[in-house]
Amino acid sequence: MISPRLGFMQGRLSPRVGKLIQAFPWDHWREEFPLAQELKLTLMEWTLDHDRLSENPFMTAAGQKEIRELSARYGVRIESVTGDNFMQAPFYKVAGEKSEALLEELKAVIRASAALEVKYVVFPLVDNGAVNGEGETQTALAGFRSVLPLLQKHNVTIVFEMERPPPDAMAFLNQLDPASFGVNYDIGNSASIGLDPDYELPFYGTRVGNVHIKDRLKGGTTVPLGTGSAKLPKAFQVLKAIGYPGNFILQTARAADDDHVGALKKYRDQVLRWYGET
Repeated sequence: MISPRLGFMQGRLSPRVGKLIQAFPWDHWREEFPLAQELKLTLMEWTLDHDRLSENPFMTAAGQKEIRELSARYGVRIESVTGDNFMQAPFYKVAGEKSEALLEELKAVIRASAALEVKYVVFPLVDNGAVNGEGETQTALAGFRSVLPLLQKHNVTIVFEMERPPPDAMAFLNQLDPASFGVNYDIGNSASIGLDPDYELPFYGTRVGNVHIKDRLKGGTTVPLGTGSAKLPKAFQVLKAIGYPGNFILQTARAADDDHVGALKKYRDQVLRWYGET
């Protein structure tokens, strides 16, 4: 039996958008629901890009209605959304009206999540979204605190994806309400900067709200599961040991031969062997 806690990142069952590993699959997003059903995966994490954000089905009343219908028809839940839009256009790297407009987009994503009963908004503090320096840190913290009432009203949690040493990550995280802000633990990203699950995960403990499964080379890019630096079986063991109760999302490498369904099936089976029943 495939655990209902194991899901996939939207787009992994669609052709690549250009040369990107991850992007919202505008031409194929509806097709991913029946494909997920065929793979017996009952969980999908939605993706948002800054380009055409307001048009994304996740963000519109008509789109939300269609998402609900497809979810019910094919038995595929959506409990988390990855906001790549936040990484592509961070509110804490601009000032004034531009920053306020980007914070309004964050609020809109929180409201859309509530409308679809999505629990977690993944906010990547990596790459272009990395928080650098005291000025950006204070701007970011102030912005996140400003949306706290909205998160509390709608019972939505922001989980941060971070590529920094755990003490630094916790120094940031501990300045925010633990009931509304947590960690999205990305196994591959941690491996890429040389972090061991035994060391890193005990720092986060119950703050881990969502997990991305991928493999990366140390200092390098995403590679097929089991071929990079990620200690995947150990990560699963430590997550079990700390009592992690949440979901696992396959954010895996794309298929070199474009058989993306076959690749995801292979990765699904690898994870089931490593993790076992949940």
